[in-house]
Amino acid sequence: MANFPDSDASTLSHSEQQSLQARRVYLIRHGETEWSLSGKHTSRTDLPLTAEGERRAELLAPVFRQHPFALVLTSPMKRAIRTCELAGLMARAECVADLREWDYGDYEGRTTVDIRAAHPAWNLFHDGAPKGETAEDVAARLRRVLDRVLAARGDVAIFGHGHALRVFATVWLELAPEDAERLALETGTVSVLGFERETRVVRMWNGRT
Repeated sequence: MANFPDSDASTLSHSEQQSLQARRVYLIRHGETEWSLSGKHTSRTDLPLTAEGERRAELLAPVFRQHPFALVLTSPMKRAIRTCELAGLMARAECVADLREWDYGDYEGRTTVDIRAAHPAWNLFHDGAPKGETAEDVAARLRRVLDRVLAARGDVAIFGHGHALRVFATVWLELAPEDAERLALETGTVSVLGFERETRVVRMWNGRT
């Protein structure tokens, strides 16, 4: 079979082009946690969802439970796994380490306001985090996820984290990973990537059920 995203659209049959344009990638940011609520950078700290985070995640179930996804992937962190579970997809999901949140290194558990008290010009997307990751580090592992998404023969659901999913969107769009700073993403939201003809596009961003 042709690998649609890497094929010359002019060589695809009409049915193949229709199949390509119908494909969707759903990005689901995990529900609210105590740290996301307070603005603390949360990567390797394995926090549960708040009651509100669980409530909003449950609203996803009627939308996703019966959807015929070809592939369901989730970060191995329990806040992402729990969101996937409440959405009714955990039985079909695979935990993927590459979907972990941006490693904030020494800035884990700190807010941007706190960090900027000592480093006023700091910007995560351009400066990265000391003893953590840069935007390109995050993009490098998410390109491996993208390879799996492009190889799937249908819709894909990805349960993950705010900054990592923003970088995934730039990888999808073939933009610089630093451009993720322009894609605000709230907890418990659904975003949709897809195609317009052979071009990768954003179909919906930061939506709520």
